[in-house]
Amino acid sequence: MTLRLPKAELPAELRENMIKQLGAVPENVEVLWHSPRVAQDNLEFGAKVGVWEGADAGLKSFAHMAVAAQVGCSWCLDVGYFQARNENLDLAKASQVPRWREAEVFTALERDVMAYAEAMTDTPPTVTDEQYAALLQRLGTGAMVELTAFIAYVNLATRANVANGVTSQGFSDACEIPLAKRPAASRAGSTA
Repeated sequence: MTLRLPKAELPAELRENMIKQLGAVPENVEVLWHSPRVAQDNLEFGAKVGVWEGADAGLKSFAHMAVAAQVGCSWCLDVGYFQARNENLDLAKASQVPRWREAEVFTALERDVMAYAEAMTDTPPTVTDEQYAALLQRLGTGAMVELTAFIAYVNLATRANVANGVTSQGFSDACEIPLAKRPAASRAGSTA
């Protein structure tokens, strides 16, 4: 897949800050910059979402990558793994998120969070009362609200990237463990 819009020229200061922070300018920002207001609001909201502390960072990271794998956002998987490395999360687990159902490295809670992320991502969503209640009981009200809002935001970002033709930029190349590929067979009960 190729970008469906050409990259827009970013202001020099923003470009320099992104290179310092990530080593490269994210292509999704360059695409969104055709509407600077949309790009800036997206960056600001993403930064706010990134500092929420009510839910475990590892659970949110796995949820993000589970959504990215389901939607097919290679950019999000790429940068998600890079961020997991920078946040000192378990890279062996992070690398297996695209095949979390087959991988034996995840806890029951991690699996339930990834299943919840996928259920929220299904069209229409397939979240059940039982699924929600089970996570609510283990996470608590504040963390459940945060996790749900986080997954909703990730759906916005992943779907925008895929629609705009944004793909992996190689952020995860700096990591030692390659990301697993999502199994070819669709998951049971998927309507996506």
